[in-house]
Amino acid sequence: MNQAAHNKLVSFIWSIADDCLRDVYVRGKYRDVILPMVVLRRLDALLEPTKEAVLEEVKFQREEVGLTEYEVGGLRDASGYLFYNTSPWTLKRLYDTATNSQQMLEANFSEYLEGFSPNVKEIIEKFKLRSQIKHMADKNVLLEVLEKFTSPTINLTNHEVLDPEGRKLPALTNLGMGYVFEELIRKFNEENNEEAGEHFTPREVIELMTHIVFIPVKDQLPPVMKIYDPACGSGGMLTESEKFIKDEAGEIRASGDVYLYGKEINDETYAICKSDMMIKGDNPENIRNGSTLSTDEFRGEQFDFMLSNPPYGKSWASELKNIKDGKEIIDPRFVVRLKDYWADEAEADATPRSSDGQLLFLMEMVSKMKSLSQSPLGSRIASVHNGSSLFTGDAGGGESNIRRYIIENDMLEAIIQLPNNLFYNTGITTYIWILSNNKEAKRKGKVQLIDAGQLYKKLRKNLGDKNCEFTPEHIEQIVNTYREFAEIERECDSCIASKVFDNEDFGYYKVNIERPKRLKAQFTRERRETLRYDKGLQEPMEWAYSEYGDVLYEDVKPYEKEILEWCEKQELNLKTKQKNALVSQNLWSKHKNLLEVATLLSVEIGDKEYDDFNLFKKEVDKVLKDQKIKLSASEKNIILSAVSWYDERAHKVIKKIHKLSGDKLEEKLEHLGCKEEDLADFGLYATDKVGEYIEYESEGDLRDSENIPLSDDIHGYFLREVKPHVKEAWINLDSVKIGYEISFNKYFYKHKPLRSIEDVTADILELEKQSEGLIKEILGLGDE
Repeated sequence: MNQAAHNKLVSFIWSIADDCLRDVYVRGKYRDVILPMVVLRRLDALLEPTKEAVLEEVKFQREEVGLTEYEVGGLRDASGYLFYNTSPWTLKRLYDTATNSQQMLEANFSEYLEGFSPNVKEIIEKFKLRSQIKHMADKNVLLEVLEKFTSPTINLTNHEVLDPEGRKLPALTNLGMGYVFEELIRKFNEENNEEAGEHFTPREVIELMTHIVFIPVKDQLPPVMKIYDPACGSGGMLTESEKFIKDEAGEIRASGDVYLYGKEINDETYAICKSDMMIKGDNPENIRNGSTLSTDEFRGEQFDFMLSNPPYGKSWASELKNIKDGKEIIDPRFVVRLKDYWADEAEADATPRSSDGQLLFLMEMVSKMKSLSQSPLGSRIASVHNGSSLFTGDAGGGESNIRRYIIENDMLEAIIQLPNNLFYNTGITTYIWILSNNKEAKRKGKVQLIDAGQLYKKLRKNLGDKNCEFTPEHIEQIVNTYREFAEIERECDSCIASKVFDNEDFGYYKVNIERPKRLKAQFTRERRETLRYDKGLQEPMEWAYSEYGDVLYEDVKPYEKEILEWCEKQELNLKTKQKNALVSQNLWSKHKNLLEVATLLSVEIGDKEYDDFNLFKKEVDKVLKDQKIKLSASEKNIILSAVSWYDERAHKVIKKIHKLSGDKLEEKLEHLGCKEEDLADFGLYATDKVGEYIEYESEGDLRDSENIPLSDDIHGYFLREVKPHVKEAWINLDSVKIGYEISFNKYFYKHKPLRSIEDVTADILELEKQSEGLIKEILGLGDE
């Protein structure tokens, strides 16, 4: 269907809403009637030519054979489709025989809906059409709506027809139906001051994806092909994929069988997709309704090809419970096995942050790839994403782990950057990821990045946010660039560019660089007094003590209500656990004991300021031992933290003394990958005693992290980039995490030098002619 025919059809359908529903529905509810009626009329018009044959089959089964339940195969054969209607009605007959009785029309309409096959009834239920029919009948507009939808001047079928004047009305394909649906949704939402929902994929983007997925393997296509879209919407990608590879005039002309599978969470788009699968003769049972992330609907299935444009920037928090139990991943689709810095393999989290689930759809497709033992071709994937999939998430996080798993398993063939404003409902930059688990030889261990962001043709009129498109020539150029697998420098602002990288070029080590803790310590009244309160509850505890004093140490229960009410008035937003702790006698008694111990220690040790925390700690331990005071390690640390502070002039705080010699030393050197003289670079400092090394406490506030390319050596990087600037720093090798990110801007950005002052001045003076000497006067360039 061309653009003019599309616009005419959309305008006609919109006019139905405007003419018939204006006073019956608020504008935001037009879609509740229009969308299901479009689908219903599409199915109804296809069944019209075989209506009598179906009724004959019904009569035969009931009267001659005596069946109490219909034999489905006979009815499908009679209708010519995978669906049928056993009632005597069509929408046209309902209109032609209607009287002034809306009740009778509603009853006949209900009989008509009840006559559909179960697969259509499910679609009717998804659209909640029966309640809309009743409402329209009650408001006396049902007949008007029927009149519009049965008009011979529109064609909602998938084949060409003639109007009453003999003019051709073009077919409405599945993709065309998707475009009509998208256009109507946008108009309904704009009228209702709502944003449009999902990002419907433009025709030329689908065309680009199908070309790149299928053409490189056109001579290796299996005799039976299964194609899957985990976010199939109205089914455009599935239908166009099948059409592309089966097109007798196309480049591939595959003769094998093609089976389409998909899942869609939105009831309306699911209903449209399923109805079109039935129209085309594809198995509608392969299209499922529901959340792809919550339920692994196709568990155990593998697919040859997968194409998708999953939702991005969309929260999956409501589905979290089906994927995670606390921190544990319970869905095997989203767990991967990765190696750490020392090549030890373990399970790793492959879930992104809960505010954006797009990479989960990619992992769903990866989990459905065919192994090479199942198919010599393996599987190929094309998936559309926004920029966040390229770089969000730190090393060791879910997003980074997903990228790492895909790249380290050599699945990522290419990523193509698309122009902004190419999609209808978003202007953001988008990217097509191309994955395969059977790369051709030249691509093994490599990733191609293609920047096609400047390759587009402007539209004469915007379609929502879409203001540009790919031409067939653009698609051919991108496909050729992908297939040639060569580096291409951008020759002009509107030209394509391509770069080829090794897999490891996108990886990096994230390692913590530590510096020693240096503490001074002193028992003062002010520092001891802080022990009266828990750090996390200091404000409410301080208020409570100022109000009620020492009685809280005896019994806090009588003051519980007042304390919690004060917290509410102050809008502290305490969690239940914090509230319970705040009015717990144990907490108040604990802090009273800490204060009393600190007071005793100050009496014994005095108020001398220590610049060697190691010596101060020994003094504290001695007093505790002499006084037979028992404290837990955490309680002792609370007291020590309260009376100490960082000072760069203080002595380093010793964490541990290590004895390393013989096999222990060799194991440590092998673990760190260094020589004995390099141990200080890893936080182990030799003393005067043979085999003795000091490990210092690290200062968290001074901790830094470095991202080091996988191609570089961590120790070498440290010696070059860190140690010359921070002499006492060391590498915390046990903190190393491996991350992956892809930055198109870094790889394709080209600096444009500023224009010279002479050129700028010349332009300004050129404008002087139009300014009557004002600019010369401002610049001090007037005539002398």
